[in-house]
Amino acid sequence: MPAKIRLQRHGRKGYAYYHIVIADSRAPRDGKFIERIGSYNPNTNPATIDLKFERALYWLNVGAQPTDTTRNILSAEGVLMKKHLLEGVKKGSFDTDEAEKRFEAWKLSKESKVSKTKEQLAAEKASNAKARLAAEVEVNKAKAAELAKKKADVIAAAAEAEAAANAPAEVAAEAPAEAAE
Repeated sequence: MPAKIRLQRHGRKGYAYYHIVIADSRAPRDGKFIERIGSYNPNTNPATIDLKFERALYWLNVGAQPTDTTRNILSAEGVLMKKHLLEGVKKGSFDTDEAEKRFEAWKLSKESKVSKTKEQLAAEKASNAKARLAAEVEVNKAKAAELAKKKADVIAAAAEAEAAANAPAEVAAEAPAEAAE
């Protein structure tokens, strides 16, 4: 039975996440599988990968063939690196302790790159939020100035109307006074 390590789609339309499964290559994509070894969510930034490392390594050693995408996932998680190092141990190139040292060094460098990327994304998000806040403050200042101008115009118009109302009364008061003279 030719086994494949592949993705099984779940989720709604336009928002898929995947289970990483071991399945018979003749089984349908979302059909029967032998074992579920993890999940992959490409919707997060960076993508979230949850993998049973030892089981993935076991299935690779047994002969299961990963698809292109799962090969990239396994490579990113270090399963293929570990398999490569274990094959070097089998050939006698170096011992198990040296393989573990090399793998841990690779894992540390990988984790530092991922944490650096996450920090960079968080900083970028914070700077975008600051920029949006500054733009909103500017818009609010412009609206407040416009509102103050409108209020000043309304007060000026009311003062003019009051002055105009008082002026005809004064003119009318002056006219009878002039007629009396």
